[in-house]
Amino acid sequence: MQPVAKTEKIENNIVLSYNMINRVLIRIKTLQILFACSQNKDQSLKAIENELLHSLQKSYDLYFYFLLLIVDITRIKQQKTDIARNKYLPTEEDLNPAVKLDENKFARQLAQNETLCKYVEEQKISWNNDLNIVRHLLNAILESDLYRTYLESGNSNYNADREFWRAAFKNIICTDEELDAQLEEMCIYWNDDLEIIETFVLKTIKRFEEENGEKQELLPMFKSDDDRDFAIELLRLSLSNGDEYKEMINAHLKNWDMDRIAEVDLLLLRMAIAEILSFPTIPISVTMNEYIEIAKAYSTPKSATFINGILDALVRKLKSEKKLLKS
Repeated sequence: MQPVAKTEKIENNIVLSYNMINRVLIRIKTLQILFACSQNKDQSLKAIENELLHSLQKSYDLYFYFLLLIVDITRIKQQKTDIARNKYLPTEEDLNPAVKLDENKFARQLAQNETLCKYVEEQKISWNNDLNIVRHLLNAILESDLYRTYLESGNSNYNADREFWRAAFKNIICTDEELDAQLEEMCIYWNDDLEIIETFVLKTIKRFEEENGEKQELLPMFKSDDDRDFAIELLRLSLSNGDEYKEMINAHLKNWDMDRIAEVDLLLLRMAIAEILSFPTIPISVTMNEYIEIAKAYSTPKSATFINGILDALVRKLKSEKKLLKS
């Protein structure tokens, strides 16, 4: 299941989050797992839950792959400089290369980051088998106007170094089609993750401060156990109460046959109903807005209006029957 568009609402929610796996991403991943289950009904509930958690873990891995990419691009640049200097007949340019990128203070701090180093070691994350794409990205950076401006700038301080990498990541790395293709080959779970995780990385770069040194905080996977529990419970309720939720949906269909409704729309409605009925701390308006926006990105052009209409009618009915106490 591929997204058909990137929504401003989803991006804004991610920017405001201070953890990697927030509830926007959890809803999207849950939808993807439910859609896969609808195509293969032989899995046990436990296996489906494990698949969801594995999918979320892989999203977190991608976050670290992107951070490590900055470190490795810098490392390859340093190696390139050393090789040029040690040629048998080096040129003047070889002996006096531009080393501003080699000595970039932000990249150096990132390379020493304790959380990144620990995660890379424990999860065995590496670009060593994909150095061609690292070299390709380095060349794209070295040939860019952004790099030329960086070299010509008189600013040689930490903030300038950090802002260079933020701009390079946003304008060169995030837009590189070869990298996108490579990442999709590396992990099937990343097909829909790239834009979302790239946004997290940009936010992380922006938050770096020189004085934090190697202890600069990176985004945790979950803000708290509540988010992990939310993911599992949302999945369980959407699966186990599917028939009940379908009856509730069917009661509000006007001139529509259940069989004519897009599978993704039914799954989104089931998830939304589960949230509305079973998560008292999440306002109804938040739930409705989130699923309407996800529908815009993952379903048909008319899905958002359809889902909004069904949920609005359902909420009004539940409130009139005193079955819904939250606002």
